[in-house]
Amino acid sequence: MASKCPKCDKTVYFAEKVSSLGKDWHKFCLKCERCNKTLTPGGHAEVRPGCPRAASFTSFSGGPNECPRCNKTVYFAEKVSSLGKNWHRPCLRCERCSKTLTPGSHAEHDGQPYCHKPCYAVLFGPKGVNTGGVGSYIYDESTAEPQP
Repeated sequence: MASKCPKCDKTVYFAEKVSSLGKDWHKFCLKCERCNKTLTPGGHAEVRPGCPRAASFTSFSGGPNECPRCNKTVYFAEKVSSLGKNWHRPCLRCERCSKTLTPGSHAEHDGQPYCHKPCYAVLFGPKGVNTGGVGSYIYDESTAEPQP
């Protein structure tokens, strides 16, 4: 199925399309809005305030992406996006058990990823009888009443 070009709103056929910013464009419609220079897919940012010309644009994402786990550069071909950040696939893992996670199918606490069960439920879920997936009581001897 052919898509519509976001610039001219006409149909973009496979032989003439370039993909950038998550959309399909005609090759000559993908231009800098300030200087009208034709851009190459992936070689520009979506927004860059004060850009005098397209040549001063940084990468597609606005600069080099850094993995929040290992602090190394994440390149486009190896990135997975989750929690508003780009990660290396093996770096997106549960903070508690280190299980590799899939983007969008995990929980988050203080910006760190956790698997839903059991880690997030045990650490941050409700406490008490048969809750949080642990099935145990929380018993504090100091507050227990003496039995007759």
